[in-house]
Amino acid sequence: MNAPIIREPVRTAVSANKDATAAARELCQQLSHPEIGFVLFFCSAEYDLEMLSDALASEFGDLNVAGCTTAGEVTPDGYDRGSITAIGFDRNLFAIDVELVESLDRFALSDAQELVSRLVASCRQEKVAPIKGHSFALTLLDGLSSQEERVLMTLNSALGSIPHFGGSAGDDIHLTNTHVYYRGRFHTQAAIVILVSTPLDFEVFTTHHLRPLDDKMVVTASDPNTRTVFELNAAPAAEEYAAMVGMRVEDLDVSTFALRPLAVRIGQEYYVRSIQRVNPDGSLTFYCAVENGIVLTAMKSDSLFDDLAGHFDRIEAEIGQPLITIGCDCFLRRMELELNGEEENMSRFLQAHRVIGFNTYGEQYDGMHINQTFTGVVIGQRNRNG
Repeated sequence: MNAPIIREPVRTAVSANKDATAAARELCQQLSHPEIGFVLFFCSAEYDLEMLSDALASEFGDLNVAGCTTAGEVTPDGYDRGSITAIGFDRNLFAIDVELVESLDRFALSDAQELVSRLVASCRQEKVAPIKGHSFALTLLDGLSSQEERVLMTLNSALGSIPHFGGSAGDDIHLTNTHVYYRGRFHTQAAIVILVSTPLDFEVFTTHHLRPLDDKMVVTASDPNTRTVFELNAAPAAEEYAAMVGMRVEDLDVSTFALRPLAVRIGQEYYVRSIQRVNPDGSLTFYCAVENGIVLTAMKSDSLFDDLAGHFDRIEAEIGQPLITIGCDCFLRRMELELNGEEENMSRFLQAHRVIGFNTYGEQYDGMHINQTFTGVVIGQRNRNG
């Protein structure tokens, strides 16, 4: 159970080559090692995905490869766009397997239980580490499926004590098609569930930098199936939101939504419900679940950098410097950084903490679908018993 730590327990790679075949070849060259047992990647949706899937299958052969499209990439060099980045995991320290969920709207508890059982059996067979206390799950979902809440709630029941995080796939903010990758093919209206078992220290966490204001609005007319709000406080939704932020409806855009988000309070915590767009009828479509009767609280930004740095300081004090951090970083956070001229500083911070990941259309944490967070796992460089 206490495998020796070799020189490169993980390898990272990035390619900015716009040719899908060449990009896949560059990834394979950078990750090439006889002990690599699993590859996780995040890629721009600007690639020819059919060509990329063929190239990945050709380059990596029988190696288990999984990933998704993004709204921006977090690479070994920090933030990027139009690229593909990947992590290769050493089979001696990571038992990893992946399952596909195709019918998101029909994903039942029995399906989830069978899926988790298969993943657990596969990872246990590798004898890298015990499952209990040494495993976490990563989910990647079609970010435009509107099925995250029901899938995550169902899956969380089956995972039990296994911590879980993930992100919703993006498409470079086109909001047309998002994809997950499984066994040589990109899929829409689908999700992948990845189970990771390792003897190394790790911590799954989520954080955001937003604080509540006094302004509140009640959802008085909505369509939960499409995440559309028609009325806030019994007034047209877009008009009411615009009045709250002091703008005209026609001036509302994605930068407004990034800087002036709304959140729902559950217990003592606030969970952001990000606005996706203003519709021609004056309604608002959200990235997360909304329904009649919920109270939305206006939020303000504190320091995004200080909040994230505080979490890394705490985690690294407990488990040491990261071997790798897999990060799901909401694209609206990156937009806020860009608007405030802080993107380059954050890019250097992510690089220093070995973050590889992507900008998402939503994040997932222990069965919840959330927005405008940084959610991920920090994996330390030492064994739990070392």
